[in-house]
Amino acid sequence: MLRKLHQDQPESFAFTPDNLAWARAEITKYPEGRQASAVIALLWRAQEQEGWVSRPAIEYVAAMLDMPQIRVLEVATFYFMFHLSPMGSVAHVQVCGTTPCMLCGAEDLVAVCKRRIHKRAHTRSADGKLSWEEVECLGACANAPMAQIGKDYYEDLTAETFERILDELEAGRVPTPGSQSGRFASEPSGGLTSLTEPGKGGPAHNASVGRALELGDTIKRIDGTEVALEAPWLADSPSTAETAAGRKPELLDAPRAGGADDLRKLKGVGPKLEERLNAQGVYHYDQVASWGPAEIAWMDATLDLRGRIERDGWVAQARALAAGAG
Repeated sequence: MLRKLHQDQPESFAFTPDNLAWARAEITKYPEGRQASAVIALLWRAQEQEGWVSRPAIEYVAAMLDMPQIRVLEVATFYFMFHLSPMGSVAHVQVCGTTPCMLCGAEDLVAVCKRRIHKRAHTRSADGKLSWEEVECLGACANAPMAQIGKDYYEDLTAETFERILDELEAGRVPTPGSQSGRFASEPSGGLTSLTEPGKGGPAHNASVGRALELGDTIKRIDGTEVALEAPWLADSPSTAETAAGRKPELLDAPRAGGADDLRKLKGVGPKLEERLNAQGVYHYDQVASWGPAEIAWMDATLDLRGRIERDGWVAQARALAAGAG
């Protein structure tokens, strides 16, 4: 199947502050020089943020990981988990079409998608709320036919129950996942033949469905606010959170006596970027020379520099310039 980028692309992409903090912590999982290992994780988070992977997102991730853009494009186009065109704003429906589901009625579910959402897969409905695709085995064969919507499985579907699920989604509600025929899990569809007396006081739903009901909105995309930033592999560093999320560096209201330094001597800094640095309160080499990982993270996020400070070695250059070299 030919996979290529969508013809309509946004102007730009940048991680939200929460997602940027997460991404920076994710990169620290890998040894220095091996940050490209985080490419799938960062592309996935970009997709969770926007709903799909755009060209600007690919370029952003490439810059953040110091990778050639073509390498990130290769990853995005190789793995079918990445959507290369805009998906439904409410939910993207993945209908399993592999043999067990097909034999149990998956073609009826696909017909519903074509009628209710759009005749073509990977295309949004008229109101933009839903999109769909047929996928390979999702591993719930005993509960065929099934579909994955958001983070959950909807199993033992019929065309009628599937229609009701789409109704709920379009109305802004999250339908109860799991078996739609009343099964607790994957016991025989004709009824139990052993262990026919469930324990008194047992759970009403299996663990997967119970957790989904506890969360309340499992079609909500991950946005970085679900849990506090966790980077236990950096536990020995007292500034782990600051390094990931960033800390505002010392900034000035105006240049010191004698005028501002020529920041264009830093690699990659031209007149426009120098103006932006000055507008933030950065005028002198010694300011840049004093930045640590947390300050770099803050400035990188604030000016959307996509890793340029570290990639071009601004701090080391600024130290040399502040000392009178060059």
